Amino acid sequence: MTSTLTALLCLGLSVGLRTPVQAGPLPKPTLWAEPGPVIPWKRPVTIWCQGTPGAERYLLEKEGSPAPWKIQEPGVKASFSITHMTERDAGRYRCYYLSPAGWSERSDPLELVVTGAYRKPSLSALPSPVVTSGGNVTLQCGSRQGFARFILTKEGDHRLSRTQESQPQPSGQFQALFPVGPMTPIHRGMFRCYGCYRNRLQVCSYPSDALELLVSGDVPKPSIWADPGPIIANGSSVTIWCQGSLQASAYLLYKERGSAPLETRVPQDSSIKASFLIGATTSHHAGLYLCAYYITGNILSERSDPLLLVVTGVGGAPSLSAQPKPSVPWGATVTLQCEAEIWFDTFHLHREGSLDPPQHLRLQDTSAPSQANFTLSPVTSGHQGTYRCYGSNSTSPYLLSQPSDPLELVVSDYTVENLIRIGVAGLVLVVLGVLLFQARNDTRRTHDAARM
Repeated sequence: MTSTLTALLCLGLSVGLRTPVQAGPLPKPTLWAEPGPVIPWKRPVTIWCQGTPGAERYLLEKEGSPAPWKIQEPGVKASFSITHMTERDAGRYRCYYLSPAGWSERSDPLELVVTGAYRKPSLSALPSPVVTSGGNVTLQCGSRQGFARFILTKEGDHRLSRTQESQPQPSGQFQALFPVGPMTPIHRGMFRCYGCYRNRLQVCSYPSDALELLVSGDVPKPSIWADPGPIIANGSSVTIWCQGSLQASAYLLYKERGSAPLETRVPQDSSIKASFLIGATTSHHAGLYLCAYYITGNILSERSDPLLLVVTGVGGAPSLSAQPKPSVPWGATVTLQCEAEIWFDTFHLHREGSLDPPQHLRLQDTSAPSQANFTLSPVTSGHQGTYRCYGSNSTSPYLLSQPSDPLELVVSDYTVENLIRIGVAGLVLVVLGVLLFQARNDTRRTHDAARM
């Protein structure tokens, strides 16, 4: 209190600490919070007050406090930091500033809410989270706890989106309804809601699970990938993952663009993806896979891009070599030669750790040796790594042979090496010069001593 009083006296205020500042001729400042006004317990937040050029002091007041809460130095705007948000910091704030022309008006109020005090409520969309363009939807936030009000926020929107008084239901549920519409692309996104008790309106619950609001016809296409990768040894296990939307009610896996799904999975614990496990791969599992998902209301997404799943271990292993050698300079050309003793009409080259499908070359001349040359030019650091090659026949394009022994391709930057060599040579010349200079001085001293 003493520091605050001293600061106010320095400003030349003749009014008491409880006397409100009178509005002056200056426009009211703008007040906002970053990252937003709804802050998890113990997380930081910065309150910003922006006035006009020439402002000499910024004052921030909190509703219920007897004096300005904080004072900041001149500038176009001022920041007030809260390093660990707690119940003590929650409340309604306003700011104002002093300039040579007098006092500004107070800003519009900013309500700062701390969350994480109670169990989370639930959030749902009526009739569906997928809405036709121009249509309407109602977001329902509810809980069996006796919350007096609910707050709805949208991810990426730093404003306190909307607040509604709670309505008790015959079922014992307390809920609030938030109408949204007419629906446009700007309304889509991730929503969450919070519950607050009447005696602590700025101290609220944990957030509800996220709800994604979508415009029909704009359901995103899912992505698909294989773990540990798209090239699987015969008999090994692989998991195919499909990732879509938070509102997905079921995921479907297809093979070879067939009209009927192979499997269907229901996502667990509000996950945005589902997994399809193949415990022991065989030649039957090789091929192209796609996935899709249903949104509540039986809206089916587009199918994903295809995933090529390749099974290896059919036939003997080819050999892999590098021409002219496996260690090459940056910008050079290297040929990786894959050769087999038995006949394959197609060869595949894969770099370990890459999720991309392997490169492949098909032989046109059946009388030629069973060999393929993969040319890398110009070589960069992106080509460095461990390679293996495989053979296959066009009658079974997704069944590959045993892998070749690994070949490590090393790309050296001769420019750096030459600079190092030049630096070492220069250092040697400097040392030799110093030694030569010292030898000449020693010789002169010896001659001068002999003359004396």
